[in-house]
Amino acid sequence: MEGRAAALGAGTVLNALATGTGAAFGIDVETRATVELDPAADDVAGEIAEDADADTDLIERCVALATERWGDGEGGTVRTDSDVPLAAGLKSSSAAANATVLATCDALGLAVGDDRDDPAVDVTRLAACRLGVRAAREAGVTVTGAFDDATASMLGGVTVTDNDADELRVRETVDWDVLVWTPAERAYSADADVARCQAVAPMADLVADLALDGRYGEAMTVNGLAFSAALGFDADPAVEAMPHATAVSLSGTGPSVVAVAAPDDPETDLDAVADAWGDRPGTLRRTTTRNDGAAVE
Repeated sequence: MEGRAAALGAGTVLNALATGTGAAFGIDVETRATVELDPAADDVAGEIAEDADADTDLIERCVALATERWGDGEGGTVRTDSDVPLAAGLKSSSAAANATVLATCDALGLAVGDDRDDPAVDVTRLAACRLGVRAAREAGVTVTGAFDDATASMLGGVTVTDNDADELRVRETVDWDVLVWTPAERAYSADADVARCQAVAPMADLVADLALDGRYGEAMTVNGLAFSAALGFDADPAVEAMPHATAVSLSGTGPSVVAVAAPDDPETDLDAVADAWGDRPGTLRRTTTRNDGAAVE
């Protein structure tokens, strides 16, 4: 009983730590999961390819919850490998959870789709996403549940969510070129200073209004300035990118900064942003948005 799946990393439009409302968008970096189920096993053993010492509680909990809900409580093994750097603000936990839940569904022989009224669909992607969010809360890797990040990773496109209610408010397709700068430092979402984030709640409300009005670029840039200040990150990379990008923001709780450009906008130039960021220590990644989301492989 083996299953495989892949899920997307994502960038931030609105950090949900301030108000519980969040928004994110899927990008073309993936986390892949392989799950092998054994009906005779009592527990789940996890492995993260990039770091043998990394905490595997999240992916193990995803398998356990999925087999409890849709299987017969099978144990087994789960292994993830990823293009999404850990603890960099690019939704590595959400991608790992989504890929693991879908891979477990695949191992159980369940058909995954989006239409809950389709008799051929055993598990919807949104239901799988909510189960992964539950696992993330139980594993302690998130403060808000990160339903915004999880839906962007699972469904692709840009999503706006109520993270307190795990409610998807908006999902739309978006087509941007993407440049990501990731410094060497790491920032874990569960360690974020929630009180400082809540202090910028009026700005987060403004960002939410912009996002719900479909003004995702403006929302993203305002979010980046507000949460860079709240979380103690340098806003200079964002300021350097603004003349050349459709939008730029600190992603998640950092440290990555993500700039996007609409391909048909002649005023944008991500090469210029790359030049501005090129002397900063860390890594640059060029990619694009994706609107297809996670899938069984």
